[in-house]
Order: sequence, then structure tokens, then C-alpha cells
Amino acid sequence: MMRPWWRGAVVYQVYPRSYQDSNGDGVGDLPGLLGRLHHIASLGVDAVWISPFFRSPMRDFGYDVADFCDVDPLFGTLADFDAVVDRAHELGLRVLIDQVYSHTSDQHPWFEASRASRDNPKADWYVWADAKPDGTPPNNWQSVFGGPAWTWDARRGQYYLHNFLTEQPDLNLLNPAVQDALLETSRFWLERGVDGFRVDAVSHFTHDPLLRDNPPREEPGLRTRPIDFQTLLYNFDRPETLGFLERLRALLDLYTDRFALGELGGPGVGGAPDDRYLAPGRLHSAYSFLFLRADGPSTALFRDTFAQWEALHGAGWPTWVFSNHDVPRVVSRWGAKRPHPDFAAQMIALLLTLRGSVCLYQGEELGLPQADVPYERLVDPEAIANWPLTLGRDGARTPMPWTADAPQAGFSSAEPWLPLDPTHHRLAVDRQNANAASTLSITRELLHQRRRQSALVDGHIEILDAPEPLLIIERRDDASRVRAAFNLSAAPVIVRVGDGLWRRIAGAELQVADGGIAVLPAHGFLWAVPEIDPGAA
Repeated sequence: MMRPWWRGAVVYQVYPRSYQDSNGDGVGDLPGLLGRLHHIASLGVDAVWISPFFRSPMRDFGYDVADFCDVDPLFGTLADFDAVVDRAHELGLRVLIDQVYSHTSDQHPWFEASRASRDNPKADWYVWADAKPDGTPPNNWQSVFGGPAWTWDARRGQYYLHNFLTEQPDLNLLNPAVQDALLETSRFWLERGVDGFRVDAVSHFTHDPLLRDNPPREEPGLRTRPIDFQTLLYNFDRPETLGFLERLRALLDLYTDRFALGELGGPGVGGAPDDRYLAPGRLHSAYSFLFLRADGPSTALFRDTFAQWEALHGAGWPTWVFSNHDVPRVVSRWGAKRPHPDFAAQMIALLLTLRGSVCLYQGEELGLPQADVPYERLVDPEAIANWPLTLGRDGARTPMPWTADAPQAGFSSAEPWLPLDPTHHRLAVDRQNANAASTLSITRELLHQRRRQSALVDGHIEILDAPEPLLIIERRDDASRVRAAFNLSAAPVIVRVGDGLWRRIAGAELQVADGGIAVLPAHGFLWAVPEIDPGAA
């Protein structure tokens, strides 16, 4: 049987507000993305995931949707979106888009109708509840962004639930009519040619119908928001979600080669996704916040991660991410304030070695560190509310640097919505294109080799015994075998890849082919194949 295209695929995430501005308003847009698709294709990735571009008041920068079936004028038009899909397909790229099912904007017509009265046709499309006798919220659930997850609405004389911002009321997915409406919006995009969905906030889709209080959290850990003090038993990872996922999968299966990638995880959640989500007939794959919340790379982290995954899922297929639009960039999160110059390339190599599909976040191929955004330029509501303890998401969302010496690094002719970090200019695409040793050039080399070595796409994984600070991973299938060695320290380390003759395919040079002896520099890596294996050439 042919392997589905998404199994082992590398997906490039675009945050469209910050990718390329085409009209000089300081905000990236779909025509800007269209003009930069050649860069994405040149990397050697398989697909592009476009973060929300739907009509929205932008209180949460597009994740507060006011119309699921239209493009916000800030980003362009439906015709612009169609042009992006057509050009991406011409370049051999699949197209994924976000689907936000857990909530809408408070300006969505559905919510405006629902809040109007308790007996209108959409009265039960959102989660409404009466106050307690003393007027306080129905239970103790807390919002991700701080404070109670309930807001009083005087028109209905009830509270409505919002797991995120007050302006993001939660849809009632326990109502079949709501599910029907959401699936129709997804059908709209499937008919326009999208190849699948990144499904946002799956863990928040449904809630306990009895609205029971969450118990206190007993596990140790950082507590910076009220939600961190609770075990999210009744408004998170609910079994009621599974039926809707089956309906979504049934819709996708009506089309050819479509893909559903779930975002799973939330406050206090760091493990592998619940195995129920990846059961047959539900999500094709999922990623969690495990690596997004880990303190740093280590042999133990990767060994434990894959042991946990195998114990939970067996044949279930993971997707791995080190960076995205919601967390600080991995170069700064794991590499300290002043990361070693080779650290970024090592992280790309490590991510591409893992068994599963992969999401690369825009700028990750450049080795961008987390941007420094001064307080007066912050726009992320979480960052503003929790300053300075929680720095928020702005530093991971600043514009892409395209041309080092151009105004705004080639992103826009105007002052951008978030400032470019001055350190990003020297990492611009034009500078790195001209440098064979740059993170960008190494990323292209690694992606090229990953396509050539089937073991890296769909093979078995084994974390081999090795002394710290070495991490050695073997990938193998019937056609090829790859050993990858990583020096997780800032001092050179001698590594022996294995018995027999080995050939380097990426990374540090082999000094002795017989036995695979190499000196890995600080934060260096090596991909090598045995000369005798079929498919190694």
C-alpha cells in the first residue's frame, strides 16, 4: 500500500500577519504569501499550514472568528486564497488551514443571535448557565488568559463560558446542530481545494454537562495564572469530543488524501496526546505541548517521550513541533539568551530525525531567536495582562526578515504591526541564501536527505545507549538505515557511530569511516548511513 502523503511529511507553518505584506499596511497578507511560496517550496517541505485568515475583530489575532467562510479584508479576498492554493499545488505543496471549532468571536452572528434570548433558534449554540444563588459564576472553571471562564450577559441574565478571552465564547458542541454547522464550514474549504486541517484547541471542544467544579491541582509546577491551580477534569479532554471527531473524519474521508492534524494540550498538560483521539476513524495525527514545554533537549527527554508514545498509541502517528506561534522560539527557549551559532541547525536536524510528521514554524529555518518586543509595543493580551512574568507570544510572531539591508527587512514598506528585532536582520533570507554554511542552507540539505532516506520518513526509531552529552538515534526500515548523533553540549565530543563502514550524509565530517568516528563540535550533529545497506546510496 502507498504511504499517505502526510505520514512523515514536513509541514511549514505560516503566520500570515507576519510573513509578507503586499500592500504597505504593515500587516502580512495572502498576496504576500503568494509571492513567497517559492521560498517555502525551495526548502523541500511537503505542505504549508496557514494560520487563521478568516474574518475577525482580531482580539486574538484571527483565532476569534466572526465568519468561518470568508477572508478578513486585512488579509485579502477569497480569490486571493484560491490563488494561494492553486500556486501551492503547482509547486507540489499541500495546503492545510486552521479550523477553530471550540469557540467563535463574540461578534459572530451565531453568538449575537444566541445572546438575544433564551428561546431563539440558536439559544443553545453556546454554553450558557445560571448564576449561583449569590450571583457568582456557575462553577470554578478558569480561563487560559486569566480570571473566571464565565462572563455575565445582562441580556440573557446568564453567564456564558469562554475558555480563552471574554470575546471568545465557547460553542456548545454537545448540540448536534452546532456540529452540523461547523462541518458545513469545513466542507466549504474542502470544496476550495484545501488538503486538510490543523484542528485548533481540540482538548477544549466539550465540557461536563453537569458543570462540576474542577478539583485543586496537587502536582508541583509553576503557577502564574488561576487556571494553573486546577486539575482540568471537567472542561478539558472530555470524552464527549470523540463523537464530533468521528463526524469530522467521516467528512474528510469523502475527499481524496485529506488530513486532520489535532492540537492537543493545554495548561499543565505536557504528556503525549490521549490515545482516544488517534483511534481509527478520528484524527490522523496530533501534536502536544511536550517539547514546547520541556526545559531542554536531553537523551532522557527523547527516550521517555518515545517510550510514552509507544505505550499509549502503538501504531498511532505523531507530529512533532519545537516552535510555533504560541511559545517562545526553540533557539531561545532551549539555547539560552545567547545561543551557540550552531544550535539552530542542530535543532532542525534533531526535529527531522524523529519518527513522525514535523511542523516547522516560519523563521525556524533561519534560526531566528525569540524577538525582544518592548512593553509599549506588545499586543498579545496574555503578555499585557501578565507582564513581566509571562512574556506572551509576541516575540515568536514578529515579521519574517527577507532582505537584510531593506527597510523593515523586506517585510513591508510601512512600520509593521510588531517590530522587527534588530538581531533578525543579519539572519535574513538573502544573507543566508548566499552562505552554504547558514542554517537555511543546512535546513535545505537536511530536508533533501530526509526525502532520499525512507528510514527518516517512516522508519522505526531507537534511542541508542550513549554517555551524556551524546544523543544517538537510529532510524531504519527495509530499504535504509540512518544513525544520527547529537552533541548536546558546548564542548567538542568524540563519537563512534557504529561498527563497519559509514558514510556522512549531513552534518559533521567523518574522520574515520570504519567505525564511524567523528568529532562533533559544540552543538554539532552527524547523519550517517552504513555503506552496505540497500538504498544508502
